[in-house]
Amino acid sequence: MRYGFWLPVFGGWLRNVEDEGMPPTWEYVSQLAQRAEEIGYDLTLIAELNLNDIKGVEAPSLDAWSTTAALAAVTKKLELMVAVRPTFHNPALLAKQAANIDHISGGRLTLNVVSSWWADEATKYGIQFDQHDDRYARTAEWLDVVNGCWSQQGFSYQGKYYRVDENVLSPKPLSRPRPTLYAGGESETAKSLIASKCDAYLMHGDDPATVGRKIADLKQRREALGLPPMTFGVAGYAIVRDSAEEAHKEVLRITDVQQSARGYANYQQWITGSKLEQKISLEDYSVSNRGLRSGLVGTPEQVKTRLEEFAAVGVDLVLLQSSPQREEMERFAAQVIPSA
Repeated sequence: MRYGFWLPVFGGWLRNVEDEGMPPTWEYVSQLAQRAEEIGYDLTLIAELNLNDIKGVEAPSLDAWSTTAALAAVTKKLELMVAVRPTFHNPALLAKQAANIDHISGGRLTLNVVSSWWADEATKYGIQFDQHDDRYARTAEWLDVVNGCWSQQGFSYQGKYYRVDENVLSPKPLSRPRPTLYAGGESETAKSLIASKCDAYLMHGDDPATVGRKIADLKQRREALGLPPMTFGVAGYAIVRDSAEEAHKEVLRITDVQQSARGYANYQQWITGSKLEQKISLEDYSVSNRGLRSGLVGTPEQVKTRLEEFAAVGVDLVLLQSSPQREEMERFAAQVIPSA
């Protein structure tokens, strides 16, 4: 099992707790990333949104790509998985940018490809917002162009959304055969695209049985295409305490739902724009990415058991959120990672 964490570019993961003691600043996230690689974490996921999805659109948030480039220069071992949304990036230019950051990092850059869901954000930044299946059709072309520019000199492409004539991209990425392409999604369109064009499948929080069924589905799709095995990752919000009662008390604190919270309106856009397989509860609203559903809550022994259950169904990577992040990541590393 590999352990990753979401970089707190939004100042936290809890929609009902205004100040989590983890400011969205370069000082905080750079120190967090440097400490994380010292205590056993393998990677960080840098989410990309130009508005703050968690604390409300007026709240500050960090830009994903400039933050990733800076982290590449001040870390040594962490895999830097940066989210990228095709709607917001020309693919040939992004391929160039990514290749450069990959060199800065010494071959540690990977991409989490996200087909945008937030209509308001797109219009506020002057970006065309396509409907769900059109976004995935764009993503399919976008991936073809990025991969072509990385792998070929003089690459050309003409599709519905993009045209590239005799692209020249030097230097190519250090990573071979290419930087790993992660993606997530629960619609039929998303799963078909991911199985055919990406290297790894990322899932929102869910119990091991549900996650296992999703992994089996993607494995079957992948095998039918005659492609190599994929990597599978799941999100989880971690609460590790000395007793189950203490952990449960923390769950109650962070799920004190307030529907008037500033992030609620854009959360509704995520639900309607993403075509999720399951209904979402207000408790899911309280914590980002359905993190509590993964069940990484309890004593160190209980959390280790849950991680073993995830490993048994084929999970290779856990992407953790916690609050306050540095303190809780220290606890998780000391009490869970060494013997997990």
